[in-house]
Amino acid sequence: MNGKKIFTELLRMVCLLAAVSLVAFLLITNAPIDPLVSYVGTNSTLSPEAKEEIAEYWGLKESLPKRFLTWAGHALQGDLGTSITYKKPVAQVIGERFSYSFVLMLAAWILSSFLGFFLGIVCGLYQEGIFDRCIKVFCLILKSAPTFWIGLLLLSLFAVKLGWFPIGMAAPIGKLSSEVALGDRIYHLILPVLTLTLVSISETTLYTRQKLVEILSSDFILYARARGENRRQLVFRHILKNVALPAITVQFSSFSELFGGMALAENVFAYPGIGTAITAAALNGDVPLLLGIAVFSGLFVFSGNLIANILYGVLDPRIREGEAL
Repeated sequence: MNGKKIFTELLRMVCLLAAVSLVAFLLITNAPIDPLVSYVGTNSTLSPEAKEEIAEYWGLKESLPKRFLTWAGHALQGDLGTSITYKKPVAQVIGERFSYSFVLMLAAWILSSFLGFFLGIVCGLYQEGIFDRCIKVFCLILKSAPTFWIGLLLLSLFAVKLGWFPIGMAAPIGKLSSEVALGDRIYHLILPVLTLTLVSISETTLYTRQKLVEILSSDFILYARARGENRRQLVFRHILKNVALPAITVQFSSFSELFGGMALAENVFAYPGIGTAITAAALNGDVPLLLGIAVFSGLFVFSGNLIANILYGVLDPRIREGEAL
C-alpha cells in the first residue's frame, strides 16, 4: 500500500469518526434516560437550585448543537470530557478498561485465528466427510447463537455445576491488586476467552474451508496432482499460502464482531473491561463516556480493516504491482 492509498484511508477514517460521533451523540441525547436524574439518583433530596448547578456544570442546559460542537472542539484537543459515572476523565476510563479488554480480545483473536484456520483446512481436505459435516453444523449453530447465551451456557456448566472456574471478575474477590498473581488472572480469563473464541471461530473456519475447496478444484492443483504430488506436498507447497491470505483478511475485518461480542461477554462474566463500562454509562446516561467509547470503537474497527488492507498488499505481490501501475 503506497503513501497515497494510506492517506486516502486515513481521510476516510476521519470522515468515519466524524459521522460516528454525530450519530452517537444524536442517539444518546435522545435516549429516554435523564443524565441528571441518573447522577443525583431518583430519591435525591437535593434542592432544585443544587440540581440546576449540577446541570449547568455538566452542560446539560445548553442546546444540542452547542453541546456537540463544544464536545467536538475539546475532543480535537484530546479532551473527551469527564465521565459522570466514574467521575474521571473519559480517556482515563477508556485506557483503564481497555487494558483488560485488550488482553481478552487478543487471546480470543489468536485462538480463533489458528483454530479456525486449522479446522477450515481439515474440513476442506476431507470435504463432505463426517468431520466436515459435524464442524459445519457446529459453526452454523455458533454463528446463530447470541454471545450472551454462549457465555451463560459455559458459565452454568463449568463454573456453577462443575465448579472448575470462577463465576466472574478479572481477579479473586478480596485480594489487592498487588496480591493477584498472573495465574489468577489467566484462571479468570479462561471462560470469557473461550466464549469469545467460540463466537468468532465460525466465520474463519467456514471461509477457509470454502476457499480451500475452490483451490482444490483449480487448474494448477490438478496439474500438481498430475505431476505426482501427494496431499502433504499440495498443502505445504500450494494450498497454505493461497488460503492464508483471505483468512487473514477475514480475521482482521472481524474486529467489529469481536468488539461487540466482547462487550456482551464482559457483562456475563462481570469482567471489568470496556463492555461493562458501556453498560454502566448507558444506564446512567453518561453522554461523555458513551461518546468516547463510540469514537474509540470506530477507531478500533477501522484500524483492523486498515491492517487487513496493508497485510493484503504485503502478502500478495499482485496488489503491489497493481498499485504501481
